[in-house]
Amino acid sequence: MKTISLINTKIKKGEAVVVTAEEMTEIVKSLGPEKAAQEVNVVTTGTFGAMCSSGVWVNFGHSDPPIKMSKVWLNDVEGYAGVNPLLIGELKL
Repeated sequence: MKTISLINTKIKKGEAVVVTAEEMTEIVKSLGPEKAAQEVNVVTTGTFGAMCSSGVWVNFGHSDPPIKMSKVWLNDVEGYAGVNPLLIGELKL
């Protein structure tokens, strides 16, 4: 059985077998799940879709004189504004 330490060592040496989730599906179809698990070290996954809890807090610091932002947009994405900070999240997309 592979350990995280063994996989990390292979990654550092540039010897790890890294595939996408789509590639892993094909590997499992051709080799079977057990052999595929032996051959592959890392399966990458990702999405371009909005996810729940996706967001970023933006802190603009304090202005002089103090101001309160009530409506804020960054790159045409509306944020939840208040005294500070600003929340840009997937719910505003």
